[in-house]
Amino acid sequence: MAILIRTDSRQRTRALIAVAKPRVVLLIVFCAVIGMFLAVPGIPDPAVVIPATLGIGLVASAAAMINCLVERGVDARMKRTAWRATARGEVGAGETLAAAMLAGGLGMLLLIQVNALTAWLTLGTFVGYAVVYTVLLKPNTPQNIVIGGASGAMPPLLGWVAMTGSVDSMALALFLIIYAWTPPHFWALALYRRDDYAKAGLPMLPVTHGERFTTLSIVLYTCLLTGTTLLPLALGASGLIYLAGSALLNGRFLWLALRLHAQYADALARKVFGWSILYLTWLFAVLLVDHYWRIPL
Repeated sequence: MAILIRTDSRQRTRALIAVAKPRVVLLIVFCAVIGMFLAVPGIPDPAVVIPATLGIGLVASAAAMINCLVERGVDARMKRTAWRATARGEVGAGETLAAAMLAGGLGMLLLIQVNALTAWLTLGTFVGYAVVYTVLLKPNTPQNIVIGGASGAMPPLLGWVAMTGSVDSMALALFLIIYAWTPPHFWALALYRRDDYAKAGLPMLPVTHGERFTTLSIVLYTCLLTGTTLLPLALGASGLIYLAGSALLNGRFLWLALRLHAQYADALARKVFGWSILYLTWLFAVLLVDHYWRIPL
């Protein structure tokens, strides 16, 4: 009997970890850490990097758990999310909320030790995603991801503030890059999952405005993203390596977006979505390489 109880406990723990969206949190933490490295001329202090990284990751995990808790009914109606433990009833609302509070509380304690501004901005990001986006925007407006994308764009800025204690122009540039990236990234997903969203009653752009309008919006926002990625160059914070790398990455993103608009296919929308994740990862990696091996323009 004791063995069965321990096994069940391990299964529920794994289920709660899955509800915390670890892959999404990993990308969030990656962008935050890049912000930390870009904020200082040399190697950032591990005594700041470690608690800041853990704190941001824990609060992001808490926000993900609250998101899954609030949307468990919607998730149960969608093929993409029906597997989640909250949607299947494998973990209860009480234990999910308790786990989120524990993770969020520990994260905030760590961030307060880093500096007050990082803690407050991270708390604001949590509220923006878990409450404003999840409860108010997502079920009520097709512009949910445009407005709510501000929360998802915060990680590199949080990382920057963790190291410097302040927000400056480069931190805002990093924020704006992810903010401009979010709509084409998410709308590509919404396109090939539009039947799911329609069934769940969520007013995503492909559901409310159709395929053609959405693909055109992806093209336009990809153009906006391309322009936004020039900000580090305009601020004198990057050089030739970043210019070359961002040009290649933006070129492929725009080419895929134009193809999607010219002749839509679910398989291509899926490809655009997959590329968008690789795009953001490589763009920030190129920024980091350029930061330490700058070749002036």
